[in-house]
Parts: sequence; structure tokens; C-alpha cells
Amino acid sequence: MEAHVFRGSIGDTVAQSAPWWPGPDEGLPRGPNVLMVVLDDTGWADFGCFGSEIATPTIDALADRGLRYTDFHVTPLCSPTRACLLTGRNHHSVGMRFLADTDTGFPNSRGRVDPDVPMLPEVLRRQGCYGTYLVGKWHLAPRHEVTPVGPHHNWPLGRGFDRFYGFLDGCTDQYTPELFEDNHQVEPPSDDDYHLSSDLADRAIRYLSDHVAYRPGRPFFLQLALGATHAPFQAPREYIDKYLPVFAKGWDRTRADRLRRQIELGVAPEDTELAPRNPGVAPWEGLSDDEQLLYTHLQAAYAGFLEHADAQLGRVITELERLGVLDDTLVLVLSDNGASKEGGQNGAVDTNGPYSGAPQSVAQQLPLLDRIGGRDGPAHYPEGWAMAGNTPFRRYKQYVDLGGVRSPLVVSWPGGIAAHGEVRRQFVHAIDVMPTVLDLIGAPSAADTHGRSISATFGDPAASTRDTQYWEMLGHRALWHRGWKAVTEHVKGTPYAEDTWRLYDTASDFSETHDVAARHPQRLAALQELWWSEARANNVLPLDDRTLVELLRVRSPNGLMGRDRLVLRPGQGHIPFCSMVTGTDRSMKVTAALRGHQSGDEGVLLASGNVQGGYVLYVRKGRLTFEHAALGQRVICTADTELPAGDCEAGFALHRRDDRSARLVLLHGAEPVGKAEIPLTLPHLAFWGMDVGRDPVSQVSAGYTGDFPFPPHVIDHVSITFTSESPLSEVAEAMESKE
Repeated sequence: MEAHVFRGSIGDTVAQSAPWWPGPDEGLPRGPNVLMVVLDDTGWADFGCFGSEIATPTIDALADRGLRYTDFHVTPLCSPTRACLLTGRNHHSVGMRFLADTDTGFPNSRGRVDPDVPMLPEVLRRQGCYGTYLVGKWHLAPRHEVTPVGPHHNWPLGRGFDRFYGFLDGCTDQYTPELFEDNHQVEPPSDDDYHLSSDLADRAIRYLSDHVAYRPGRPFFLQLALGATHAPFQAPREYIDKYLPVFAKGWDRTRADRLRRQIELGVAPEDTELAPRNPGVAPWEGLSDDEQLLYTHLQAAYAGFLEHADAQLGRVITELERLGVLDDTLVLVLSDNGASKEGGQNGAVDTNGPYSGAPQSVAQQLPLLDRIGGRDGPAHYPEGWAMAGNTPFRRYKQYVDLGGVRSPLVVSWPGGIAAHGEVRRQFVHAIDVMPTVLDLIGAPSAADTHGRSISATFGDPAASTRDTQYWEMLGHRALWHRGWKAVTEHVKGTPYAEDTWRLYDTASDFSETHDVAARHPQRLAALQELWWSEARANNVLPLDDRTLVELLRVRSPNGLMGRDRLVLRPGQGHIPFCSMVTGTDRSMKVTAALRGHQSGDEGVLLASGNVQGGYVLYVRKGRLTFEHAALGQRVICTADTELPAGDCEAGFALHRRDDRSARLVLLHGAEPVGKAEIPLTLPHLAFWGMDVGRDPVSQVSAGYTGDFPFPPHVIDHVSITFTSESPLSEVAEAMESKE
């Protein structure tokens, strides 16, 4: 329909004219509502309907009245998969080779989706008059744009969503998340029973209820992207404890049990073999009692986290039923990549350890079992349990083997899919989701996509799908073509020409356990050449084999991370932890400039982190105090004299050493008034960033209660200067005099 057509009539006067109003959906195609549920780091074998011991009754019920896709694929990392889902294009081709955290300086890895590429909510809003909502994780904006003032063009509302509530970074604390609503920050509720998954379900329910009430008859697109089950694993205790006896059997028996159930459920062929144990994972029976005890508790936390998430999804599904729109809602449930090995060999009671490259031993963690899953126990499991989550496949997230790129997919649409409880075995990829949705609304050519609609598979188990798909991540490469898959696991620093390629006949080898490269060298060579062709066509080059950790530590020249000096003021917005300025992994000098300070003034000058760990500079009872907490090691340094009245400066200088320890000097102006040794500094102290003039939400120190705000009119500013040199040099002589 033309935008300005008028179907009434116009005479000389209103009495001689006939008014006309266009209908809200006139001329637009009408498709189903869409609820796309994206879980995070959840393994192919972790849903109950895919063979797991973990209770996922909501997801299982959706599968019972819909379909399970057993050959659904994603990318090895979250941002690239989300880019694929929302653009229908391969992730390198839209600028999202790696995570949104890092702009590597090349067109294929800008940390955001290219601005000229339309996203699914934009197209749905334009083509189908959809209301578009995102609740949960985004992770498609460069981290230097994740600030209280944006810029916002790569945030959800800038890419087609009408409303957004959730978090912008790759992960967050479930009890004290760094939340955003639309284009502004919000603090999480301080309720003792608060949990992010519950909060996200509440917001999804509100958006759905509002949509049905105020836009009746118009469809909606809701993406519910839970923080679960990405670390940190956190859930109410009652969800965790029930799984301790379940997983005491260990990961080897769990893998065997899951494969048996997968075969019984029909999601794995009868002749499926279990892939060999991943390198570095010990046999469960060979572990010590202490190792088994810790590892079982950590897996129980993961299981409880997933079951709790399923329960929140159940509330959303119940709301769809209550509103009378479930039958006309296409529901998709999937994971963004395979289960993650990032917990390392021992896992973590405190994920800030492995995320900072400082894993703790079993002995260090055993006394902390009762913290697991709580506010001060942001957990991660050991890689052996990630292996079990990816049963029956090899490898994990980050890899292009099936453990990294095979995801469970459940599709339910009561009013559009007649089949109930059936399995679909066609090859499907994340880039096929957008074209499928556009096909269902009658606008298949509304966007240029690389994927292809799979709507024909809803009613036809034999319907054809695409025949070629490539992968690349961290130098690892793979290509699937008409049932054959070539894959290579690259060794960092070695020439790509020396990579060893494997070949699998996926039609007869579901778990890709039998390498037939030696028997089919010509076929392998053809697939390798096809990979290079796909790479050139999709902007994959240049190949980059830097590790996940190396890429995450890249400091681009943009944003706070690229500055040597920050000037902060009270009342300003919260600085997210992804900004790369909230840790103690760099030498720095912090100075709070105070105006008209009086002897009774007290409170927090600067706080970074939360109850898990962090540092805080505060004044209490006239004395300047610095506290630093990391992985259970707390250092408190209090000035030996009172802070002077009037205009003054208070702060500290921290000199970080190569062994990760640091020397700390408290300062009144340039005068040292206290010193301390910090045994361990970390870049990732907590999942909460930095605040000026107060310590909100979850306090770093037990030396005060609540926000403990310093009088804001007294703080002129707080400056942080980062340096590669020792910031103590200017006070060295004074320090020596105090030895």
C-alpha cells in the first residue's frame, strides 16, 4: 500500500467530505508471534529432552508439542551466533568475527554488526507491524560504547527493538547485574530474593501483557536472552542441593547415561559412539575424594542454574497461555554455543579467578563449598563437566568441533506445526532462523540473507535444507558440505598450511568420531578448497589465531580503556566492569580532590567491585582507608593521621609488580600516610564495575553499611591515572623516610 494514499473524499467543507482512517495493519503481511529464547553456554546434552538428568520441564513440554532439531548449528561464541540469528548472515561478513568486546581493527571484527545490515527486529517492524522486544543479553555493541551515555546506535533500540531491558555485556552477576533499560542504566533491586532470571521473566511478562493490551491483533517478536547458563553459576540454594547426589556419579558415567537416553529418545542414532575423552580431562575414578567433592558441587550449581532458568521460562509460557496467544506463537529455544571449558581443570567457586588468569587449587576452594551459587560464590564448573554437557561430541565452546557448534533446538508453534514430539534431522544453522521467520510472515525477500527458510521442515521430515556451511574461530576451521565435514583444530603460532584436517561422513557418523581423511584424500582436498572459497566470500580473512584471552585483553584506542587518565565526579553513571578500567591489573594513582572538607565528613570516595571482590577508598572516623579484596585475600590500609580539614587531596598510589602483587601507599596530597602489600591483583575483581562517591548494591567492605555515600558537594572530582611506570616514584623519598 502507498504510504500517503487517502481513501476518503475531500469537498469544499467537512460536511461535503468523507473522512477515512487506515487500519493499523493494512497492506502488511501477518505472521505469527515469535518468542526466541537464547540460553548461554548450554550444552547440546543439557536439556532433559536431549538426554539430561537436569529437570527442564518447560523446555521438554515445548518439545512434546513441537519439534527437536538434532542437527542445528551455531558458531563457537555468543556474539557471532547472536549476529547470525538477527541478520541471517554469516558472522564474519557483518563484522562480528569474535566477541563484541574487541574491535581488532579489521572489517570482519569490529565488535558490532555493520550498520548497513538490517536486523530481524528492524525488518519485522517495517514489514509486519511487529512490536519488538529484547529482554536479557545483547552483547552486540563494542564495549567502549557500553557507558552511561552510549553512543547508542549499536544498542538494541538503535537496531530495531522497541524496548530493551537487560545487560549489554557478555555475562553478569545474577544477584547484582549491571542493568540497562532502553538507553539508560538502572540499578538492580536490592531485595534479598532478587535473581536476574526471575527479573527478566517478570519484564518479559510485562512487555507481553502490555503488547496484547495496547496493540491488540498485532504480532510481537520477543527475544528472551537469559544470562543462564553462562558463568557465574548462581541460583537459589534449593535448586542446587538436590543435584549433589545426582552428579556424585561423575562426568564419565554422566556421558554414558546421557548417550543411552539420547538414543532412547531418538535424538541420537542407535549406532552413535561417544567421542573420546577430551585432552586434559582426567577419568573421574582417578580423581581424589576432595576433587570429586568440589567438582560435584560445582556441577550441581550449574544444574540448579539451568532448572531455575527453565522455571522462569515456564512463567513466560504460562503468561502466553493466559493472554490467549500461545497457539499463534512460534517459540524457539536454543543455546548460543556449546558448553564452556573456561572454568579450567578445577572449576571455580569464584569465577573471577579463572577469568583473571588466576585459578585456585582444590584445597583453596574446599572450605568455600557453602558459598557456591550465592552472592559471594559466582561459580564455574571444571572442563570435565563441560565435556559431559556436550555429550556425545568432542571439544567445547571456542572450537569448531561439534562440542562448540552443535546446539539443541526446540521449536513449538501449536497453531502452525501439526507434528508433536517429533525429531528433525536436517542440517540447520543459526543463519536460517531469520529467513524462516520472514518466510512465515510472507516477506521472504525482505532482507538479503545467507540462510534459507526451514519452514518446510515443520511438516515434512524429509524437506531439504542448505548444503554448505563454513566455520572459523581463533584459527580453527571447518566446513560441512552435503553430509561431509572437514575440520581442523589449529595450533596457535604454527603455519595454517601445516594444520591437520580431519574428514567425517556425518550421515553415518553422528558424533564425528571416525576420521576418514586417509580414505578420501580427494574429497578432503575439495572441501578444503571450498572452505577457502567460502572464507573469501564471507570476509573471513585475515585469519587470526590469537587466543580468547589475548583478544579480550586488546585495548583499542577507543573509549575509557584507551585513556591514561580518567576524571570522575559524584552523581555520574556507573562505570561497567567491561570498561577495562575497574581492576587492579595496572599501576595507577587515584586522587580525590575535596573542597571544604570537615572533620565529620565520611563515606566512600571511590568503589570498584562488590562483595565478591574489589577495592574501595573511603573515609571513616576521620581516617582515610583503602581495602582490596581478591579471591578471599583482603588487605586493609588505614591512614596513620586524620584527613585535614578544608581543601585537600586524598588518594593512593598502587604499583603492580610482574608477579601480580602490588605495593599500596595511602596519600594525603603527596604525603604518604600508610602503606600495605597486596598479594594478588586482578583485572576482573567482580562482575560489578566502579562508582564515585558511594558503594551501591553489594558492598566491597564490611567496614560500613549500605551505600555509605560521601557528601557529594565536598568531592570536586576523583582522578585515576594509569601508568606503566611506578606511580610511587614521586613519593619514594618520603616513603623511605617512613621505613
